[in-house]
Amino acid sequence: MKFCVLVNEGPFNHQASDSAYHFVKAALDKGHEVMRVFFYHDGVNNANRLSAPQQDDRNIVKLWSELGKEHDLDLVVCVAAALRRGLKEEILAEGFRISGLGQLIEAGMESDRFVEFGD
Repeated sequence: MKFCVLVNEGPFNHQASDSAYHFVKAALDKGHEVMRVFFYHDGVNNANRLSAPQQDDRNIVKLWSELGKEHDLDLVVCVAAALRRGLKEEILAEGFRISGLGQLIEAGMESDRFVEFGD
């Protein structure tokens, strides 16, 4: 099965990012394809390499980057949502890229399932 995943919440104010990460990881471990993970609204903050959680806290930005690298995931950050939050290309964590909503539409049309996390 081919999935498109939408993440609408930031990494430190809502469970949605963690849930999305674990869903994607589990889907990949089961042999499914994740066509794209699209970060929208506050979800774009999952791509901010400048975030510095406490040492005893999970680093969801790093986890997304590592998962993306390991599975060659397309981690797309919405350009409009990113710019509204001061997130520019040069501060994206490894593996993320900025693009427009067309990437979300395309992935939704080409996937078997569209899964959304957060409001």
